[in-house]
Amino acid sequence: MLRIGDTQLESRLVLGTGKYSSFQLMEEALEASETSMVTVAIRRVNLDAPKGEGLLDFVDREKYVLLPNTAGCTTEEDALFVARLAREALGTDLIKLEVIGDPDSLWPDQVATLSAAEVLLSEGFTVLPYCGPDPVVAKSLERMGCHAVMPLASPIGSGLGIQDPDTLAIVRRAVGQVPLIVDAGVGTASDAAKAMELGADGVLMNTAVAEAKDPVLMARSMGAAVQAGRWAFEAGRMAKRGWADPSSGVEGIPGS
Repeated sequence: MLRIGDTQLESRLVLGTGKYSSFQLMEEALEASETSMVTVAIRRVNLDAPKGEGLLDFVDREKYVLLPNTAGCTTEEDALFVARLAREALGTDLIKLEVIGDPDSLWPDQVATLSAAEVLLSEGFTVLPYCGPDPVVAKSLERMGCHAVMPLASPIGSGLGIQDPDTLAIVRRAVGQVPLIVDAGVGTASDAAKAMELGADGVLMNTAVAEAKDPVLMARSMGAAVQAGRWAFEAGRMAKRGWADPSSGVEGIPGS
């Protein structure tokens, strides 16, 4: 169970809705993943699409919590405008805050993110900010009152997986009062499991599923990987050793 603000989720996997070859395929992938929360880029949603032809017609809001995001915004002002539009259009205070600072790496503008988050919190939003794997920024977002922090594993859409697990582990230790959701860069199920094993409370992904050869099967594997990684984290892995340690003792073996 994952709690974000007043929202309680059964699944710790959050799925995006972009890049699918069809809305029908997206709908099947969401179902297969068993996700509880779906994120949509407001700037890419046609709110005036005829009934049955728009993205939102294929996202069952009785089944999924909708998380609008400010993807594509490059300034604080743009992000604030899109967040307010999302609340008005979709009737939710949830917002995934993205303010992109570099168009090539899609790395977030940390300063603008902090500033925009403060404004949105003052307006009553439930804010989930996308940020770099920086423990100082993550802790600042937590202290200011953000309801989760979402550090990237590697650049958006890269599929490179977790590039710096040691730093991500430091961010995990810095953030202790709100959920930490690893966002961006996941390429396959082992990446998702690794994020959870490092102590993440959840994982958000889009491209890894949408661009898989079989998106529905990949969605199913991602749901299983997130659950398995969480179980492994809770179980506590064995200590690493620099030597062999036999599973069975040597008692009773001739010559022992």
